[in-house]
Amino acid sequence: MPTTTTTAQPDPHQTTEVVPLRRQYLQIKARYPETILFFRLGDFYETFDEDAGIAARVLDIVLTGREMGKNLRVPMAGIPYHAADGYIARLIGAGYKVAVCEQVGEVTKGKGLVERDVTRVITPGTVNDPAMLDARTNNYIAGVAIEGGRAGVAFADITTGEFRATEFIEADVAAATLAVGRELLRLQAAEIVLSADLVDSLPLPKSSWIPDQASLSRSDAWRWQTNRAEELLLRHFTVESLDGFGLSGKPQAIRAAGGLLQYLEDTQLSGLK
Repeated sequence: MPTTTTTAQPDPHQTTEVVPLRRQYLQIKARYPETILFFRLGDFYETFDEDAGIAARVLDIVLTGREMGKNLRVPMAGIPYHAADGYIARLIGAGYKVAVCEQVGEVTKGKGLVERDVTRVITPGTVNDPAMLDARTNNYIAGVAIEGGRAGVAFADITTGEFRATEFIEADVAAATLAVGRELLRLQAAEIVLSADLVDSLPLPKSSWIPDQASLSRSDAWRWQTNRAEELLLRHFTVESLDGFGLSGKPQAIRAAGGLLQYLEDTQLSGLK
């Protein structure tokens, strides 16, 4: 089962003498800790620190280093910017997420550090480039919420705009978890999103209900609160009630849908339609 990576990074406000580029990189990386950050430097996307080691191994590229401050040399591995899509596809296929950081400010020789920011985040379940997808199948991303004998599964395909949610009522939490597993297997979900504390709270190991092919992503528990999830769904779909979506009396389906929608909003920086 592919899993995403959380790479440990130094504090961007550390007192160690570092060059401004290093400080800028760390500040941006801190916002996207679970991704491989492609950091644009001229005609290349560079990766640093643990990201560089992963990129070198998965992409079969050279691992080098770069001086980033006084007595500070950090691992680095880069790719030509014009070939990025192919390399991103390989990382996604290996279960990683990629954040692409571009030079968004004007590049002026001798005028200091250019402004940079992340312009897109690509995960296994949010790929929208046809070149990275199998046109014969959906590329589903699923959100999961389980409490007691009730479980919700929401799923979306951002290439088609499909977004649905359902709820299962079973005898106990174990049975509800297995029902979720059967639904995820049916969907062949590329990525599964859930509350950070859910997996450890369940009586079954994740290998018994999360399909092998799926990448697992976790988000903060507060994002899956029922009231917050409902408010987010109402706002996004500009409706006053979720009854028309068949979600009345289905709190776990609402939690799953709201948690998934929040994750999609976080990763789709250009906005959802």
